[in-house]
This record gives sequence, structure tokens and C-alpha cells, in this order.
Amino acid sequence: MSAEVKKEIQLEIGHVLLIDIVSYSKLLITEQSEQLQTLKQIVRGTEQFRLAEAEGKLLRLPTGDGGALVFRTSPEAPVLCAIEISRELKRHPELRVRMGIHSGPVNEISDLNEQANIAGAGINIAQRVMDCGDAGHILLSQHVADDLEQYPRWRSHLHDLGECEVKHGVRVRTVNFYTDELGNPDVPEKFKHGGAEAAVSAAKKPQVSRKYLAVAGAIIAVIALSFLIYRILARPSGASLPVPEKSIAVLPFENRSTLPRTAFPELPAPCQRSSLFPRKICGSIPAPASSCCRSDTYTYRLGVELTKSTKVTTDLPMPVLF
Repeated sequence: MSAEVKKEIQLEIGHVLLIDIVSYSKLLITEQSEQLQTLKQIVRGTEQFRLAEAEGKLLRLPTGDGGALVFRTSPEAPVLCAIEISRELKRHPELRVRMGIHSGPVNEISDLNEQANIAGAGINIAQRVMDCGDAGHILLSQHVADDLEQYPRWRSHLHDLGECEVKHGVRVRTVNFYTDELGNPDVPEKFKHGGAEAAVSAAKKPQVSRKYLAVAGAIIAVIALSFLIYRILARPSGASLPVPEKSIAVLPFENRSTLPRTAFPELPAPCQRSSLFPRKICGSIPAPASSCCRSDTYTYRLGVELTKSTKVTTDLPMPVLF
């Protein structure tokens, strides 16, 4: 029993051709039977069908409004069979058929009626690819198209359609196969609708992006303003500023005694008060060269009277303090 189960679930790569009559459910019962019978005869009359069946490398599965053929020969077999079917359908314009092709894992199983059936990802993806097309289309999965593109005889007949959304939100990338005489060169309706939806979605994206950018900018501005206010409030006042270990305080030139004779006379015009240091410097002597300021009668150093004479004519070397 276990050996039989193991054999049933064994997978193999199959090259699947799915065939479907478009708008089959809208036909009358008699029309459905006639069209199915005609399609069956067309499929059975193809060379690829006969060769694969003779070699025992063909699995068949009816699907109600069409059927599935699984070739175990080569990836080209379902494409060649689709071309033969499409050529024969030109004689039956009442038959509106679409086809989908994919290569993938399949396995043969038995249904509840003990009838042979086919399952696997190969069948599922072929069904989704076919669902993207309209009447006359031969659509390939990207996997099959990549295999055929390596051969010059097929390359010019492959036309990429992009992605198509099918049931359950699944998206499949498909390629339209057609020649000058066979297939349908028109873009399927699902791709036209999908392109319009994509355009609307793309038009909405910039608006959403601008909205998020505005919100992000406002948040950043609030954070920056809060940080600035915090820095201002946390800044220490002037009374609490730290005092350097080494500093010099220079007092202004003011007479702090009670004797008027000790008052300092105004310095001549060339002398002026420095904007950098609270001491008087003489315009005739560069500030970096001396730390004292001279006049004809007085010499001062850092606001302290040094000497008083009729006239100072010699330069007293003073250290540069600033």
C-alpha cells in the first residue's frame, strides 16, 4: 500500500498545453456539445498528439470546456501542437479558443471514480497563464519563453506582456506567442485593465509620499525646537559661570583716594582705551610691544601710577601681559 502511495505522489516535469473555449458557459447545450466534439477532433488530428500518444508520453485530462495535454517529450511539443490547433481553427471561426503553456512538475493520480487525473504546479500555472488571454491567444509562461528564446526559430515570435493578476491575487508573467498568420497579436484585455490600474496607483504614490514627507518634516521641526529651548533654559547664568584658574582683573583708571592731586590727568589724543582690554594704550606704541602707556608727564601700568616726572624720555621694558 505504501509503495502505491509513493508511486502516486512521484513528480515529474511535464510540458503542459491547456485549451479552453472562451465564453463556453454562455453557449446553448447543443452548441457546447458540438464545439467540444469539433475541438476534440482538431486536437486528436495534430501530429504532436499522435506522436506523443504512440510513444506513451502523453497524459490527457478533460476540463469541461476544454482539456489539458501533458507532453513528456520536449518543451517544444506543446508549442508545436498549439500551432497546429491554431492553424486548423481558422476553418472553424465559431470556435473561440485560447491556450496556455507551461513546463513544471506534475503527477498522475486517480480521482474518486478511480479515473486517471493530473495534478501539480505545472497544471496550476498553465491554467493561470491561459486565464490571462482572450480568444485566439497562445500564451506562454516566462519559464517556457526562456527555454524557447535560446532557439532562433522561436525568438522572433515571443512578445513579452509583463505580469497579469489572476485568481487569489496571484501574478504571473506571460509571453504572447504569435506569427504573421497564427495566434493573436492584440494585447489581452486583462493586461489593458492592469495597465490602467497600475497608472492610477503610480499617480497616487507621489501624493502619499508628499504627505508622509510633510509629517516627517513637522516632527523633525518640533524635535529641533524642543532641543533648542532645552539648551536655552539649561544654559547657566553669568553669576554661575566657572572662573578660570589663571585670570587677570584690570581696574579702570579712576582716582579712588581723597587727594585731588593724585587724580590722573586725561591722556593726550593719541592714547585711547582698548576695546579688548580695560586699560589705556598709547597710539604711538604698538599694543603688543609694551604693557604700559606713556604721556609727557605720566607713565601708567595697568591703571597704577608708577612715576611722576617732568618728562619720560626712556623706554622702560615691560612684559607683555596680554
